[in-house]
Amino acid sequence: MSTQENVISAQAGIHPHAHHGHHHDHDAEATDKVVFGFWIYIMSDCILFASIFGAFAVLHNNTFGGPDAKELFSMPYVLVETFLLLTSSFTYGLAMLGTYRGAKNQVLFWLGITFLLGLGFICMEVNEFHKLILEGNGPQRSAFLSSFFTLVGTHGLHVTCGLIWMVLLMLQVGKHGIGAVTTRKLACLSLFWHFLDIVWIFVFTVVYLMGAI
Repeated sequence: MSTQENVISAQAGIHPHAHHGHHHDHDAEATDKVVFGFWIYIMSDCILFASIFGAFAVLHNNTFGGPDAKELFSMPYVLVETFLLLTSSFTYGLAMLGTYRGAKNQVLFWLGITFLLGLGFICMEVNEFHKLILEGNGPQRSAFLSSFFTLVGTHGLHVTCGLIWMVLLMLQVGKHGIGAVTTRKLACLSLFWHFLDIVWIFVFTVVYLMGAI
């Protein structure tokens, strides 16, 4: 606020910092509304995944004479995928700590590490799909494989969207720094990213672990 604005505010009986306080209150209110709205989206996504999990639960034994989960999946391979994604959740948490401290370089560093871990997860998942299809075990092979590709593919599509969103936020943080708007967007992506990790834990347990048993 300029000196002239301070004088005018003082003459009007308004404290010079009142505008700043009001501005911060407005930012906090906007953040609360955006995060609440994003929670509603997360809940709708829960319904989507619950429906696909339900379909998989019904169809996972319908192999049509083809291979089942125990024959198709490599647990060490899936464990590496799981490690990459769960570690990316931890590194994103470190990025958020940097956000609340206003440490721009720290945020960019940990977002970069998170992106690489997420990209590694997606590359491994695409490689798994590619191998299955080359072996003749694509989604058309059986109801089990159709439900498998739908469930894991839907999760992978969400992770891919999260990675694109992450790159855009890194560009925005690099250009504009840490402000109310970037903090709000990073908080929403944080919810989304941790949600995907939780979904993957269910995928790993229901699809891979129970399939191997």
